Amino acid sequence: MNNASYNDHIFPINSLNKADITLIEAAIGALAYAYAPYSNFLVGAAVRLDNGQIVTGANQENASYPLCMCGERVALYAASMNGSKSDIDALAIVARNMSKRIEKPVPPCGACRQVIQEYEMRQSSGIKILLKGESDDVLVFDNISSLLPFSFDFSYLLPS
Repeated sequence: MNNASYNDHIFPINSLNKADITLIEAAIGALAYAYAPYSNFLVGAAVRLDNGQIVTGANQENASYPLCMCGERVALYAASMNGSKSDIDALAIVARNMSKRIEKPVPPCGACRQVIQEYEMRQSSGIKILLKGESDDVLVFDNISSLLPFSFDFSYLLPS
């Protein structure tokens, strides 16, 4: 990401609306439930549904690394399974490294970006993405396309 695009999307947390600050606070709270004994890298995520409900998730590691689940996907899947038919309005992601301070917001991995894209496609609307490190800066994106400009989607799977 070049500096111009980074600077276009970064805001001090106190400039955000109350709903977005509350969502980030929920993601920070989810860090307490992260299980990361191998990497010591904690990820908390919070999803806000369009009915106002907030669903959280945190990363869950496994000694067999491919079986690990990212906090973003845990939150998204939990929101999908909660029985509500509400669309996802926003997703906040926070990260902490137990070995060092992370100032800059941490973006979702490629797999999580693809899952976010699938949810946007499924609900035919964007999901606001809020990324926060340990500083007061928050990266804000209206949807996943800025983070995943060339996504794989269902159109490749449809019959001719």
